[in-house]
Amino acid sequence: MKSGQWLHAHYELSVAELCELSGLSEAELHELVDCGVLAPLDPDAPAWRFGADRLTIARSASRLRRDFELDAHGLALMVALLERVRDLEAQLRDLRARFPGAPR
Repeated sequence: MKSGQWLHAHYELSVAELCELSGLSEAELHELVDCGVLAPLDPDAPAWRFGADRLTIARSASRLRRDFELDAHGLALMVALLERVRDLEAQLRDLRARFPGAPR
């Protein structure tokens, strides 16, 4: 896959593709799967595949690990908290869109 290619929501990435595009090593990726940060589409498959939406999480994890030198468990906690913040921000945007006159 070329780095400039848009990822379709249903596109699947192999372990090698996810590592290449995120900057994670294969060992780091396996560690993140073990900690529950990333989940393959079928954990029992002989060759893991990941939904393209996991690329954003993998890239965030790569940056966090590099910038803050987090271990796998600290990284798992940080990624989970960031995902929760993103979910809450999306909910807030949706609510504001429903009630345009509401205070900011």
